[in-house]
Amino acid sequence: MTAPPEAAPPFRTPHWSVLPVPHAQRVWMQPLPQPVWGDWNEALAPSLGLAAHPSPAWLQRLSGHAGDPPWCSAYAGHQFGVWAGLLGDGRAHTLGCLNTEQGSQEIQLKGAGLTPFSRMGDGRAVLRSSIREYLCSEAMAGLGIPTTRALALVSSPLPVQRETRETAAIVTRVAPSFIRFGHFEHLSHHGHRDALRQLFALVLEDFFPACAAEAQPALALLQTVIERTARLMAQWQCVGFCHGVMNTDNMSILGLTVDYGPFGFLEAYDAQHICNHSDRSGRYAYAQQPLMGWWNCGALASALQPLIQDAQAIENALDTFEPLYEANLLEGFRAKLGWQINREEDALLIQQLLALMQRDRVDFTGLFRALSAQEPSALQAGKFQAPSWVGVNSADPDWHQWLQAYGRRAAQEPSSPQERRETMQRINPKYVLRNHLAQEAIEAAQRGDFQCLHQMRQVLQHPFEEHAEWSRWAQPAAPGSPQVCVSCSS
Repeated sequence: MTAPPEAAPPFRTPHWSVLPVPHAQRVWMQPLPQPVWGDWNEALAPSLGLAAHPSPAWLQRLSGHAGDPPWCSAYAGHQFGVWAGLLGDGRAHTLGCLNTEQGSQEIQLKGAGLTPFSRMGDGRAVLRSSIREYLCSEAMAGLGIPTTRALALVSSPLPVQRETRETAAIVTRVAPSFIRFGHFEHLSHHGHRDALRQLFALVLEDFFPACAAEAQPALALLQTVIERTARLMAQWQCVGFCHGVMNTDNMSILGLTVDYGPFGFLEAYDAQHICNHSDRSGRYAYAQQPLMGWWNCGALASALQPLIQDAQAIENALDTFEPLYEANLLEGFRAKLGWQINREEDALLIQQLLALMQRDRVDFTGLFRALSAQEPSALQAGKFQAPSWVGVNSADPDWHQWLQAYGRRAAQEPSSPQERRETMQRINPKYVLRNHLAQEAIEAAQRGDFQCLHQMRQVLQHPFEEHAEWSRWAQPAAPGSPQVCVSCSS
């Protein structure tokens, strides 16, 4: 069912809005002047019961000009391992929820002005960072990784001061819920026990009904979140995704990827890669992400302790994170390498491959995509065909030896070479959102051209397909290109 052509649909009040003030508040937005469409996600809209082509009424609604006052919420968190106190929706306004075939979906605007939680900020988002979030939300969804989604991007000539003067934009974000670890931390830290129980009950009812039947529902919830987070960390590692700012206020209670700021996808493989230039200590480097996922689950466990009151049970739950992560990671890399059956030598072959990639700074996405096209018989002979930018020298003795071992392992699979190739190409993307691609879309949009953004979003929603006309988007930036630096302001 689609919405009437000139009317935004009625939004249902989010359940968490019943939390007492100041934990949940309504506030009017500050509309963007002279709004224009940057993009409307025609692939996502129908799943929300919305038209594939938006009406002028939607442009007004999603730029903050119409409708009832939305909701914003308080949360806290640990930022770079340090307790940061009250944070909250400093530039996010939740319009409400839509009932869809996939269940209830919250619709949230990012950049629509000040809220009671803006602190020293201006409540705005700039076009640059909005495009990055818009594209990466859809890129991650295309990769099959749990994530918030992006319905629309609205641009405005309104000036916004960051390091330089930029222009404003609003991203419309979609998720079943934007509840974070930090919501629980805020209520627990300040001793708001009744509100903590109330939030827990709401989250349990809406998203974890199976946990309610357990002897200790809060412990069951914690265990489920640990499992989802461990799986998410493995999925990030398997596509080379670096979040950049894994603070507890940026961790979803549903196990979604949320808050795309200084993110990046690995190009030249480096396990210690730091994508966020604000992360001077490397806390959130690529190789550190699983450990930080566990650490953040520990912070959530501390916040839920008043509802569990069994320290040993909490410790036991946290101890499950590492084996869950390792099992998911091994399964993920086995699939990337085309292995459907388990062999004892698999883990060693994967370790050897990553060591070679690290040594030679091989392109992460390019290598696995190239392996998808190789014949096992050719690999057993040490032959490997790939573009030079991938960075593999098959004549190198170490690579030659590994390729032969991989070819022998591939030949043990029951699938035919064609079946193996097709399966691997459904798992190993050709396209990820490399920083220079996001920058290309940003610079075009800053000139008033949003066609690049639209086309790039469509390609990233289908990253396993060839898209021959956009094949250059599969490659790293040309040698000598300016480096794109991202930080917490991104």
